[in-house]
Amino acid sequence: MRRRTGKLTCTAIATTAVLALGAALAGPLPQPARAEPAAAAVTDYCRGQCSDILPPGQNGNATLADILANKAFGTRPEHSADQLGPYNNLVAGYPTLTDDKLSDFFNDSSFGVPADQVAKVDKPRDDVTITRDKNTGVPHIQGTTREGTEFGAGYAAAQDRLWLMDLFRHVGRGELTSFAGGAESNQGLEQSFFGQAPYKEEDYQAQIDYILASQGERGRQALADAQAYVDGINAYRKKAKDGRYFPGEYVLTGKIDAITNAGEIEPFKLTDLIALASVVGALFGNGGGGEVESALSLLAAQRKYGLAEGTEVWESFRERDDPEAALTVHDGTSFPYAAKPANARGTALPDPGSLTPEQLVYDKTGSARTGATKQVEAPKKLEPLRGLYDDGVLPRDLFSRKHGMSNALLVSGKHTAGGHPVAIFGPQTGYFAPQLLMLQELQGPGISARGASFAGVGMYVQLGRGQDYAWSATTSAQDVTDTFAVELCSPDGSAPAKDSTYYRYHGSCLPMEKIERRNAWKPTVADSTAEGSYRMQVYRTTYGLVTHRATVGGKPVAYTLLRASYRHEADSIVGFQMLNDPGYVKDAKSFQSAAQHINYTFNWFYADSRQTAYYNSGLNLVRAADVDPSLPVKAEPAYEWRDFDPTVNTAAYAPPAQHPRSIDQDYYISWNNRQAKGYTAAGFGNGSVHRGNLLDDRVRALVEKGGVTRAALTRAMAEAAVTDLRGEDVLPELLKVVRSAPVTDPQTAKAVQQLESWQAAGAQRRETSAGSHTYGHADAVRIMDAWWPLLVEAEFKPQLGGELYDALRANLTVDEAPSAGHGPTGSHAGSSFQYGWWSYVDKDLRAVLGEDVKGPLAREYCGGGDLSACRDALLTSLQQAAAKPATEVYPGDANCSAGDQWCADALIQRPLGGITHDKAHWQNRPTFQQVVEFPAHR
Repeated sequence: MRRRTGKLTCTAIATTAVLALGAALAGPLPQPARAEPAAAAVTDYCRGQCSDILPPGQNGNATLADILANKAFGTRPEHSADQLGPYNNLVAGYPTLTDDKLSDFFNDSSFGVPADQVAKVDKPRDDVTITRDKNTGVPHIQGTTREGTEFGAGYAAAQDRLWLMDLFRHVGRGELTSFAGGAESNQGLEQSFFGQAPYKEEDYQAQIDYILASQGERGRQALADAQAYVDGINAYRKKAKDGRYFPGEYVLTGKIDAITNAGEIEPFKLTDLIALASVVGALFGNGGGGEVESALSLLAAQRKYGLAEGTEVWESFRERDDPEAALTVHDGTSFPYAAKPANARGTALPDPGSLTPEQLVYDKTGSARTGATKQVEAPKKLEPLRGLYDDGVLPRDLFSRKHGMSNALLVSGKHTAGGHPVAIFGPQTGYFAPQLLMLQELQGPGISARGASFAGVGMYVQLGRGQDYAWSATTSAQDVTDTFAVELCSPDGSAPAKDSTYYRYHGSCLPMEKIERRNAWKPTVADSTAEGSYRMQVYRTTYGLVTHRATVGGKPVAYTLLRASYRHEADSIVGFQMLNDPGYVKDAKSFQSAAQHINYTFNWFYADSRQTAYYNSGLNLVRAADVDPSLPVKAEPAYEWRDFDPTVNTAAYAPPAQHPRSIDQDYYISWNNRQAKGYTAAGFGNGSVHRGNLLDDRVRALVEKGGVTRAALTRAMAEAAVTDLRGEDVLPELLKVVRSAPVTDPQTAKAVQQLESWQAAGAQRRETSAGSHTYGHADAVRIMDAWWPLLVEAEFKPQLGGELYDALRANLTVDEAPSAGHGPTGSHAGSSFQYGWWSYVDKDLRAVLGEDVKGPLAREYCGGGDLSACRDALLTSLQQAAAKPATEVYPGDANCSAGDQWCADALIQRPLGGITHDKAHWQNRPTFQQVVEFPAHR
């Protein structure tokens, strides 16, 4: 890696090259940027020891000519794919990785651009300069005024992500189909999101007003920054439209005519940023919920085993505070939160058979009812792009499936070779083209940072580095969402029906507020879904959004979902502002103070040259005494959140001292595992085996050995990223049971031997050599993939019975293998092994084997607790798995042929625009990632 010392400067040498679509389709070319003098010097205390990566590439905008060229010749716009190769190559390169080879797999994330590395300079107005480097095309934004800095950030964001930002502001407003087309996947996604975060236009403005009223001077400055950012977006939007170098997707979706340039890219406004923030909050910053589904599995357990034992069985699967769980704060410090009360009050379970989900979609017309398609006339040159979005622009379950991704590994300077903390960390945000995140450097009055920001809300770097510190986050998903059983009523005093739209609040019978969105679409070149429309409708109460209806004790109720951050998704802007401010963040404690101002449920990590730190953010609720947050509760004053104010959805929150936090622990790991002792998991299955163990075991071993380097910590992350959690942490117990007696069947014995060899070699899903597209121990991997769902069913279903087994599977999916198209991640998404029954299998088998289990399941399930019967069940399921051919285990999809194991796992950058990318080797790894070691401090 090329090292830099001291102060770095930005210079201005303008170069530009534009691919023309031709006179008929493209029109005039953008004008070259003019040369500008060097930017002001910025002190960079990392001295060449900070790196980052964000595939596939920085450039996320493609003109119509670019899209056509990609389709015809496989070419791609400059800097749209140049980070995918290094990212992918780490799979083969990590075993021999040294510090001086990190630059083969990561970008130098030093501040500024050396004079000989300047590719292009833009000066959209006199007080800001945008310099792009030759290597990656990342914008380095230098402002002489704060307003100019933020204007430049918006301008650069539009240069790199205009289509994506436009797409997601329409997602946030529940208007995806009317913007991008009525494809079935688009319908499903917008319905899912609108059901979680429906807003009226005045609600967006209310968030702005709340920030102005409640967050003082920093809040006012944040909104001024945001407005300047919007102004920058709009400046580029107009320039690109007038110059005809706007993203080609606007033509393909019928927004702009390719020949006449007629049409419009709608101007952005400040409330669009609130809509975008609501998307980010829903995707990555939420936690809790699911109380109705939890109630159903609890009731099933009670029907199976009786009230007392059924509750005990259910609690053991719930694993709220499992003593064997991997913890981020592992020094024994306890942070009690959302615990199970000894005697719960106010719990409101539905009467058997009474529960019905709330209807969301009404008044369907045309293709919304029939699914019909229709081709529109188009120029011959556009034929190769016909149907580009027929499968939707985004996965339909992007918001409905569980989330909780990202990882972090940090080691205190006490245990490193250089005597300074070492960190490798980043968010797992999936793989899209263009990526949801974008890289940028911001330098201006009160702002000094480089890193990643969500496109469209990039006023500040959200995950990155400052002058002498770096920070990142993982999703924590602690429980900040509750379900209330709201008593229904009739305004005339008569007995209410279950579909009543009136509810009781503090003795009054109030009307529910109806929030609607009417969407209509027509076929385009990109989406051939025929003309159609529908209306979405959500009822809102003071206790949240209606999701289900039921009876409780014979009385009709509406179940409502209330999230602490609902109507407050934008409040976190001040916390991010602080993280970018070198005058605010100066050490670990000031970092923790900044993170306290972020209401998303995140685990925040920090490293400078002297210390590491951790803080868990979020609006942790102060609930009424003895309320069980895992189950629905009565909507009555006695069970409300403390100090609840429904007019602005605020309440009393736990003070920072009660949030998990730490400074300079020997090491930290996080892979969405439990945060600390006493800090309960919001979902099921966070127990003895979690993917966090893949990091914890490796980093602990490094710390015990000492002399940790950036490369050593990166190797630990990269090895975990290609390791099968089931194979490393559960297969040993499975093999113990199977080997408890001789395996006499030859085919079964062969399968056992293959699994043993794979486990002994590290249980990896990794190519035999770079580019071979064939896994080592491929048969063992196939057998494991086929066996897991079969063995779980064979182990648990006979004892639990079908009803309870299915109810628990609704709480927690059985498997999340890389190739799974049915799990929370979908296919080709990288993130794997977070949600599954591995802890249940591990605890149950250890109990059957007679081993010590802390926090055991309430019963022994495999073979009814008999080792011989358990072995028989596992062997039978193993025989079935071994006999399954690869074509059945990996049935193929639009990207992969049946039986192609490597391809079934492979990472695919899902196209959100017109450019496609090469497949990459599977890695269970952050999408954006930093490797840092600061040798100096201010």
